[in-house]
This record gives sequence, structure tokens and C-alpha cells, in this order.
Amino acid sequence: MNIGNSRIPWARPILFGDEKVLAAEAIESTYLSAGAFIERLERAFGALHGDADAMLAVSNGTTAIELTYLALGLGPGDEVIQPGWCFAAAANMTLAVGATPVFADIRPDDWMIDPDDVERRITPRTRAIVVVHTYGNVCDASAFVEIGRRHGIPVIEDCAESMFSRRDGRVCGTFGDVATWSLQSTKTITSGEGGFVFARDDKLRQRMKLLRSHGMSGPRKYWHVEIGRNFRLTNVQAAIAVAQLGHREELIAMRRRVDRGYQRRLGNVPGIRLQHYPKAVDPVVWAFAVLIDPDVHTVPRDEVMARMAKTGIETRPGFYSFGQQPLYGAPPLANADRIAAQTIALPFPPDLSDAEQDRVVAALQEALRA
Repeated sequence: MNIGNSRIPWARPILFGDEKVLAAEAIESTYLSAGAFIERLERAFGALHGDADAMLAVSNGTTAIELTYLALGLGPGDEVIQPGWCFAAAANMTLAVGATPVFADIRPDDWMIDPDDVERRITPRTRAIVVVHTYGNVCDASAFVEIGRRHGIPVIEDCAESMFSRRDGRVCGTFGDVATWSLQSTKTITSGEGGFVFARDDKLRQRMKLLRSHGMSGPRKYWHVEIGRNFRLTNVQAAIAVAQLGHREELIAMRRRVDRGYQRRLGNVPGIRLQHYPKAVDPVVWAFAVLIDPDVHTVPRDEVMARMAKTGIETRPGFYSFGQQPLYGAPPLANADRIAAQTIALPFPPDLSDAEQDRVVAALQEALRA
């Protein structure tokens, strides 16, 4: 293959072969929906986060958030504070349950939600705080837990992009009252789609179990005690995720190699700023983004991306801030709006070669030339 002419995708899943073996085992068992692989996955992923009994597998990372909101009883009249710049799953599910998203600004260096701005936005209607750990970084979750306890507000960690990242030695998802993850195909481990929700409180977790499967309870079949949903993961998907989880250390090492390569190549390029990781954070990077300083580089961000696309390199913009999207009716937020307008996420397949990284960086520098 000629690396110089081939397309470099923004992401691609890494498969090891035993995914097919375990998926076939699930199929041969004839338990395609419920089955043994689901409990095996829940217990293994739960154990990595301190409690083998506290993890629930669900159909995707977005339903993990919706399930959390439903279990907490969020609805019309309630406010949920969340970042003004991140992927929109938490905001969409806030609106889906009839609650109101309240957007707080992010910090200009690590691009994480600002605890001071969160505290300013708490009102008597605030029912939850959602912190989204973006691109592999981990926000100062302990600060949010302290805020939440002081005000009697649960803290939800969205860990979809920061699976296995750590802060102060603690794995992401073990700080707040509830945590959610995604198993979508670009994530650190994948089953194509899928997710997890982790709840510390047993009563809340039991309610999640009920809502996850149509609100059915008791020995009688088809007996509904509450209006539920179908948020279940299939046994076949769970089998794939079990196989992926067995390669966790390899996948983490691959991502760290690519991250180090980009840091080395781009860390000192004038007019390009990288996301800051505090010393307390040991990241497992999901996406590598660069912020382009418009005072140094005059080519618009979207034009840079278009130029790179012409060379066969796929990039993505930083998430649009909620203030930029009319759907959300959000106010302008200085840091969120600026970072959204100036950020490009570069290709980050875990198996990205050194030659491919060289090509990406060269294409970026060429595209920045006026």
C-alpha cells in the first residue's frame, strides 16, 4: 500500500480476531438477546471501576444518559447544568425528558467544564450536574462532587471519550454519583454500539434495571410496574466487548503511542495550541485536537479541513458549541464559542503509523499556509 496516496480516516476500530470467536459462541448458544456474556461484561468492567456489581450494560452511551435521567426522575421544570462545548448526547437527552439544559462555560486550557461557572448557575431548579470528560481528558471531578454535596445535587460523569483515563490515580467514572460510557465503534473498546451506566446507590441502580427492560418486575411475565424502555445490550454485542476488554492494555498502549507522536510533532509549532492535560491526569486519548490561533494563521478552520481532505486526510471540527446551534437556545459562552470555532480533531486511529502521522502533520502545516 502506498501510504502517500492512501486515505487516512479519522478513526478505525482495532479488532484482534477473538471478537469473531466469542460472537460466534454467543450465536451458537442461541442466546442472541439476553445471555451469559452480558453479565460477564458487566462484572469485568465494573471490577475495573471498583464494584463488579454496580455496572449495567445498555444499548449505547446516549441511552445510558437517558436512563440516568429517567431513574433520577428528571422532567419538566428541572434544570441540568452541563458543558457549553462537548458532544451533544447529554443536552439532547435533557431535552428528551423535558428538562432544561443550562450550559456552563469551559476552561480555556484543558477545555473542561469550569466549576466556578457551574456554581454560579445553580438555582433552586437545578437537579443534576453533568461533567463531560472530553477527548480523553478528565475534569476536576472532585471539585464538582464537593459542589454537588454542598447543594444536594447529584453529579453525573459522561466518560464516553475518556474510558480508562485517570485523575489523581482514580479511574474516570469513580468520582460522581453516576457514570456513563459508550462502546460505539470509535471508542477505546467497542462492540459497534453499546454502553454502560454505573450507579453507586443500590436503590437507584435497581430502578435503572427496571427501566432498562420495559419496567417489568416480579415472577410474572409481562407484568409492568413502571413505564420503561428497551435499553438492553445484546448478548452478541456483549461478547464482542468482552473480547475487546481482554485487549484493554494493548489498546491503551496503542493510543498512547499515537498521542505521544502528535505531541512530539506539534507541541512547539507556532500558532497551534494543544489541549492541556493537568499533571494529575493520566489520559487515554480518544481524539487529538489542535486549536489554531487566528492571529497567527489566517486561513479559516473549515478551509484548512477542506484542504486536508483533498489530500485524503479526514479530520473533524471541534464540537460546535451549544451557543452556535439555534436548536438549544443557549447564550454565548466566550471560551466554548472560541474553542469550537478554532479546533480541528486530527486522525487518531490507534494503529496510525509514524509515516501516516508525518503525512497528517505535513498536510496540516501546508493547509495553514495563506
